[in-house]
Amino acid sequence: MLVCSLLLHQLCYVRRRDFLNIPDASLLRQFFFLLLGVVMTAYGLKGFLLHENLVDGGITGVALLASHITKLPIGLLVIIINVPLVILGSTQVSKAFAWRSILAVCLLAIMVSFVEFPLITRDIWLISAFGGFFVGAGMGFVMRGGAMIDGAELLSIYFSRRNQFSSSDISLILNIAIFLLSAHFLNIDIALYSIITYFSGTKAMEFIVEGFEEYIAVTIVSEEYELIRNMIVEKMGRGVTLFHGIMGHGKRGQLIKETQIVYTVITRLELSKLQYEINMIDPQAFISMGSVIDTRGGMIKKRKIKKTPEVPF
Repeated sequence: MLVCSLLLHQLCYVRRRDFLNIPDASLLRQFFFLLLGVVMTAYGLKGFLLHENLVDGGITGVALLASHITKLPIGLLVIIINVPLVILGSTQVSKAFAWRSILAVCLLAIMVSFVEFPLITRDIWLISAFGGFFVGAGMGFVMRGGAMIDGAELLSIYFSRRNQFSSSDISLILNIAIFLLSAHFLNIDIALYSIITYFSGTKAMEFIVEGFEEYIAVTIVSEEYELIRNMIVEKMGRGVTLFHGIMGHGKRGQLIKETQIVYTVITRLELSKLQYEINMIDPQAFISMGSVIDTRGGMIKKRKIKKTPEVPF
C-alpha cells in the first residue's frame, strides 16, 4: 500500500505524457489493457492456481512456490521479487516502462491480497489449464499496456549479456529449476500439473501479444518479378517492396544475373493463394517465408483484397 501511495503521489507531479511515454490518444487503451491484464492474472492466481497449490513458470512461479513453502502472502512476495527486477528493467528498457510496471505489480499484489474470486471448478485438469490461460493472457494484456508483471524476461536478458547463454537458455533453466523444486517441496503430481499450467499460460500470452492474425513475410526471387509484383498488388491488394539483388543458380552457382527481389507481408490465410499465383507465373521461383509478430502502416491492414475468381488450393 505504501508503494502504491508513493506512485500516486508521483503521478501528481509528473506530466502525463512524460510519465507514460505514449501519445495521449493511446492513453485510455494502454491503461485498459494494463488493468484488464492485472484482473485476469489475479483471477488466474486466486480463482484457480492457489486453490490446488499449483505453480507457474517465470518469476510468478517463483513467487507461488515461495508462498507455498514459506506460507508468506503471495501479494507480498509478488512485490518483493518483481520490484527489483522492474528497477533492473529501467536500465534495459526505459524508466517509463519501469514506472508502469511497478504500478501493475502493486495493483496485482492488492488484488490477490484483498479481492476474493470464486472457485468455479474442482477438476485439477481444468484448474491447471485455465489457471495458466488466465495468468498468461493477463500477462499478455499487461505487456500490450506497455508494462510487465513478471520479470523473468528482463532477468534472462540481463544475465544473457554477461555470459555465453542466450536469454531463452536462461529462461529454460529457470523454469526447469522451478518445476524440480516443486516436485521436491510439494509433490510430483503438483509439478506435472504445473507444467500444463505453464504451457497453457505461454500459448495464451503469445496469442495475446502477437495478435489474432499471424503475418507472414514472403521474399520471392524470380526472373518474372514484374509479373509477380503486379499480381500481389492487383489481385491480392497487398503492398510490395522491391530490392535490387544478384541471382545465382546452377550446380556451382556459375549463372549470375541481376534481378529485383520481391518482398511482401500477408496474413497466414492468404499464403496458399499467394503460392498458387506465384506457381502460375513462375514454377521455378524461389520463395522464403518467415513469421512476423505485427505490422504498422502500409497496406497490410487497410486495403481490401479485390475479389478474384476462386482458384484451387
